[in-house]
Amino acid sequence: MKLVVGLGNPGSEYRGTRHNIGSLAVKEFAARHGIQLRKGLFSSSSTGRFKSAGEDVLLAVPLAYMNLSGPAVRSLVAKFKIDPSAGLLVVHDEMDFEPGTVRLRQNGSAGGHNGVKSVIASLATQEFNRLRIGIGRPRPGEDPADYVLSPFRKNEQQAVGESVEQAAGAIEMWVADGIDKTMNHFNR
Repeated sequence: MKLVVGLGNPGSEYRGTRHNIGSLAVKEFAARHGIQLRKGLFSSSSTGRFKSAGEDVLLAVPLAYMNLSGPAVRSLVAKFKIDPSAGLLVVHDEMDFEPGTVRLRQNGSAGGHNGVKSVIASLATQEFNRLRIGIGRPRPGEDPADYVLSPFRKNEQQAVGESVEQAAGAIEMWVADGIDKTMNHFNR
């Protein structure tokens, strides 16, 4: 089984914010494939399950705040006996890339991202795949915490829409072909 997790914050007040682009990309993928994400099977996440090339795949959006999303990921990894290094893709926002940029990474540190830090701490490993979606850097003097919780500017909307579409395509390719082929295609 493979697990794709979109990080974000729960609640309508965070809808459309930069920090929620990971969960938005997973929801876009689910919508493309007619997969409903439902709370129920696991109270810590909204989930949806499907088959791809004979393999079970679970989509999840944790219902905890971004900085506390690790335990929800850990519970899914443990329940389904998923090897994080091969079967887990965490989708999240990335300040080091401009809106419209999508990049994959096989493993590594959290790079200052508190949601990824929570996942690393909960899994006790950095060995899992990441799909990073650019949100850009705050303006000089702007608090990074406020920035990630702010909505995208009007002039960023088109790039954001394109990056969510690209991310959904990257999830599709990762599920079918794994990390190496997906990185070769999207990390140009």
